[in-house]
Formats: sequence, structure tokens, C-alpha cells
Amino acid sequence: MKPVLLWSDALIFLLVVVLVIFFYRLRRDPQTRERWGDVFSSRLGMVTFTVIMTYVGIALADSVHFRKALENPEGLQTEEVFYDNKVTSLLDVMLRGMGERFERTYSAPFALNSFEKENMKDANGNAVRDFPPLMHAGQHLTDPSGQFGDIVSKSLQALLWGLLISALLLAPQWLLLRHSQYPWHASWVVQVGVICFFTWLVMISEYYHVLGTDQGGADVAYQSIKGVRTGVLLGTLSTLIMLPIAVTLGVSAGYFKGWVDDVVQYLYTTLSSIPGILLIAASVLLFQVYIDLNPDFFSIGMEKADARFIALCFILGVTSWSSLCRLIRAETLKISQLGYVQAAHAFGVSHVRILSRHILPNVVHIILITFVLDFSSLILAEAVLSYIGVGIDPSMGSWGNMINGARSELSREPVIWWTLSGALFFMFVLVLAANLFSDLVRDAFDPRTASRRSEA
Repeated sequence: MKPVLLWSDALIFLLVVVLVIFFYRLRRDPQTRERWGDVFSSRLGMVTFTVIMTYVGIALADSVHFRKALENPEGLQTEEVFYDNKVTSLLDVMLRGMGERFERTYSAPFALNSFEKENMKDANGNAVRDFPPLMHAGQHLTDPSGQFGDIVSKSLQALLWGLLISALLLAPQWLLLRHSQYPWHASWVVQVGVICFFTWLVMISEYYHVLGTDQGGADVAYQSIKGVRTGVLLGTLSTLIMLPIAVTLGVSAGYFKGWVDDVVQYLYTTLSSIPGILLIAASVLLFQVYIDLNPDFFSIGMEKADARFIALCFILGVTSWSSLCRLIRAETLKISQLGYVQAAHAFGVSHVRILSRHILPNVVHIILITFVLDFSSLILAEAVLSYIGVGIDPSMGSWGNMINGARSELSREPVIWWTLSGALFFMFVLVLAANLFSDLVRDAFDPRTASRRSEA
């Protein structure tokens, strides 16, 4: 195989390295460690953090890309190795070919026949119109009436395998953390549930389409899982691009005031006056023109889709900082008038020291809460952009593209609900976990909440 490193792959690896460094530095700062300890001391904090890390792990596995080596054509004697144009990820290998089982068109979850009738011939050669059998579902059954019993037996086998894998993975954690003060048992319960669910999904998908197929015959469960990487990267990278701009301008405007404040207010007022969707759409279309005019820069189609994705993350980050900047400016204006800040000025403390010791620590809770809320809203914004045709490239797995493709299916009779349900389920779990985790972070880092706890 030939490794393939996309720009988005490098960014998610960088994100993992930053997380590792963050937790390493966390152990060396007693005050910060104590605040994060408040977050993880609750079962809800452990559960939501485990769910978020599950999504990050899936995104990481889907970012290890390579191209498989092809067999040389018969009769061709050469030492040169030819590689497949299709880019495969480690997640594709773990899903055991789930994305390679295509049908003709729609099929319902666990169905044995297509959702739409086709012209067929019966055993006597007569032309009939009926629901044709699926090519990759129920082919192992000798009698279709035994489908329910077959699903139950295979589900029990998958559950046993999931419990075995869970025991192997959780045993080292239990040995190391069983005496910890944190409620790791809550995390272990979630890990067992996640491992059993994915083991069941992979094993059952070899015999049935668990969430059916879409109009092109692709497995909906596979598309939903592939959308995890796009959702995690889009929300994270866009927010990380937005944060430095918003924090720098907001703190500068609220602390220095005067002409600095006037310039910053002019910038975010002008940006806010432009409709966000139109600004983003125009920027994405401009970059798309650049991609179309320079095809030699991209050796494979995946690189072109990845370049469009990175551009979308950058554009969303650059155009989404005004709201956070306004909040930080207002909070900095209030904090800069407090007595201890005025005393620091009187003692001749430098601006840099005041900003780093008194201003920034007191706006961290706003930054963290906004980070999670913007993370959720950016995932939803991608669905809107896909609706108008300027979102993620259709060749990349995306919940937005799935929701966009399902909008016309809901008006059918009978309704095709499973494409929308698959995307919404995975999106709902991620957004819910992120929002619940942000509430705990706010309670731990908000100075006003901490003061109320000490008074109580």
C-alpha cells in the first residue's frame, strides 16, 4: 500500500498532539487541575467526555489514508507497482467492506428486497413488476421467513464478541484506575456500550443493511459513520481558527479602549452587516474556481475534495468571530474597571502581565462555552451550505450532504426516513454530549460560580 497524507489528516493529528500536550501540562498546574477535576468528578462529565473521545477516535481512524497496490495485468512483467486511485482509510478496514456493498437503489433497514419495484421475469419467463431481491442482504438465508431468528442469533454472537473485546480493552484501565477518586465506572459503562454497538453494527452489516441504502444504493450506516470525521474536523478547525481572532481583538478593544476599540467595533460591525451565508458562499465559490483552474495541483480526486474542505473550515472561522469578539470586549470592559486591576495599574504592573494574569483567566469560561456552542452551530451550518451547493464535496462523507439528499425523500409515499435518521442520530449524540460537557466546564471555570460555591 502507499500512504496518503491529506492536509486535513495532518490537522487532526496535530489536534491529537495538542490534546496530549494539554493534559500533560494540566498535571503540572494545580489550580487548573483542580478545576478540571470538578468537571470529571461527576458521572455526567465522564460520560460526555468518553462520547466526545469516541468521535475523535473515529475521526482519527478515518484520517489514516492509503492506496492499495493493484495486481499487475496478466502478461505484464514489470517491477513497477501500480496503486488504486481510490483512497482507503483505516476506518474502512475496520468496517470490513461496509462501504463496498452497493445495491441498485433504496432499500429499507434490514430489508431483503429493494424499496422500489422493477420490471422482472418470473420463473416461467413472464414479465412482472415486483421488488427485486438485494444483492448484499439476506443472501445466506435459505428461507426468508427465518430472518428474525437469524438477526437475533447473529446479534447475540456480536454481543458476546463485543463483551470479549471490552474485557480485553478495559482490564488494563481497571488495574490502573480502580482506586482513582474519579468515577471511571461511568466511562467504562459507556465504553462497553460503544464497543458492543460497533461490533454488532460491523458484524450484522455483513449480512444486512442495518440502516438501509440511499438512492445510489450506498449503505446509510456507513455514510453516517464516515460523516463523523467531517463533523469533528469542521467544528473543531473552524472554531480554532476563529478563537485567536476573536480573543485578540475583543480583549484589545475592551482593555485599551480609545481608537483601538473604535477600529475593532468598526470591523465586527461591518462583518456582521454582511449576510453570513452569502459571504461564506461567495468565498467558497471563489476558491472552487481556483481549484477548477488548477487541476494539476491535485493528483487524486480526494485531494481536491480535501482542499475544498480545508477552505470551508478557514472561511467559516474567519467569518464567525464577531459574536465572540463582542462578548469578550464587553466582559473585558467590566473586568478592567475592577479594583484589583486598577490597583495593578497603580503599582506599575505591565499591560502584558495584567492581561495574562487578570483579564484572560476571567474570560476563559466565555471562550470555552462559546467554543462548544460554535462547534455545534458550525456542524449545523454545514448542512445549510450543502443545501445551496457550496458545502462539503459530495465525494466526502458528510451529515450535511445526507440531510440535503433526504429533503425530497420525506415527501414520498411511503416516506424514506432512514437516510435522515442516520445522520441526525450521530449528529444529535455529538452535539448533545458537547453541550452537556460545556455546561460542566462553565460551572468549573466561571469565577462567579466558583465564588458562589465558596460562599455556600
